Amino acid sequence: MSKIYVVGIGPGDNQMMTFQARKALEDSDIIVGYKAYIDLVKTQFSQKEFFENGMRGEIERCEKCVEFAKAGKTVSLICSGDAGVYGMASPLLEVASKEGFLNVEVIPGVTAALSGSAVLGAPVGHDFCVISLSDLLTPWEVIEKRLLCAAEGDFCIAIYNPSSHKRADYLKKACDIMLTKLSSDTPCGYVKNIGREGTFSKVLSLKELAGEQVDMFTTVFIGNSNTKIIDGKLVTPRGYSV
Repeated sequence: MSKIYVVGIGPGDNQMMTFQARKALEDSDIIVGYKAYIDLVKTQFSQKEFFENGMRGEIERCEKCVEFAKAGKTVSLICSGDAGVYGMASPLLEVASKEGFLNVEVIPGVTAALSGSAVLGAPVGHDFCVISLSDLLTPWEVIEKRLLCAAEGDFCIAIYNPSSHKRADYLKKACDIMLTKLSSDTPCGYVKNIGREGTFSKVLSLKELAGEQVDMFTTVFIGNSNTKIIDGKLVTPRGYSV
């Protein structure tokens, strides 16, 4: 029976792809995805068919998956990180339901909040939330409210999509919002190109973070009131007496 897998392939390093994700790709006839993500798996799965497209082609990808599956193929729709965290699971399930195709399985992957945290130490060691600064699909007013509520709730925060060419000042705007609720000395950090060539990380204060230039391949971490820097690592204690 034909099937669609929605597969989170992790940050890009083959060693950080789960066995379940790898098996789904091996069992598929065709792999569908954004071009940059297809490039990450093309060599390893060179015997497969591929369908790729560019940015803002998400719905077309989902429709193609259903088209291929209805033609009898087993399909994997891939995305970086986890399929359900700013991934393709939700749009695919919506499109598949609309088209009357129900044989869909979501395969989890290692999202940047976890892989990036591991690079920095343990910044999400306690309650945390994930917020994207991309206002392509979410109004900035909503993003601002979420930032404020997370700060007021003393959550550790992982920030996705912190900046782009069109949104060069968004991380600074977010930091300025956080600085109305948090100390300027709040420990923070960021990781660029997690699990890929050129991985770079930095630990710094919230005040310093506001002046940093980052890109879409960067994940930013803002600590809570208990987060500290230990031997250059960003650590949020769980509460044990050490």
